[in-house]
Amino acid sequence: MALFDRLLGRKPNEPNLRPLWHRVVEVAREPQWYARCGIADSIAGRFDCITLVLSLVLLRLEGSAGIRSQTARLTELFVSDMDGQLRQSGIGDVVMGKHMGKLMSALGGRIDAFRAALAEPSDAALAAAVERNITLIEGADAGVVAKEMRVIAAALAETDDAKLIAGEIAR
Repeated sequence: MALFDRLLGRKPNEPNLRPLWHRVVEVAREPQWYARCGIADSIAGRFDCITLVLSLVLLRLEGSAGIRSQTARLTELFVSDMDGQLRQSGIGDVVMGKHMGKLMSALGGRIDAFRAALAEPSDAALAAAVERNITLIEGADAGVVAKEMRVIAAALAETDDAKLIAGEIAR
């Protein structure tokens, strides 16, 4: 692993972000997203929920000068995990790049949409971003998801950098 780290230019004292990645997935798997918020309990809905939570965490990392550099490393863990998931579902090397490109594009688009919407004082813009980017069950209210996103964004803002990197998110 040391050789791999050196090739990627990582310093030996950089923090391990696996606990944070696992916490992102854990939060995205909470039943409330699907039962109360109305995100579809499907492969697409679960991916959407992971990218929703990951987007909020990446925006929090991006907003802190001391840990901003960790956004790329957390995104690498997302890519690695999604690569493994795609391979398990039967996607081969020939088309893997195309699939990963679509997933990364989806994540990037959501980060941009949520960044802009979270800057708005009302939940209307955030609910609209949720409607455009998240697979909801029929009749679900995107405003419920928007409110939960604000709760998580506030919890992330209250979590100090070291605890965040360690995967602890105040809730």
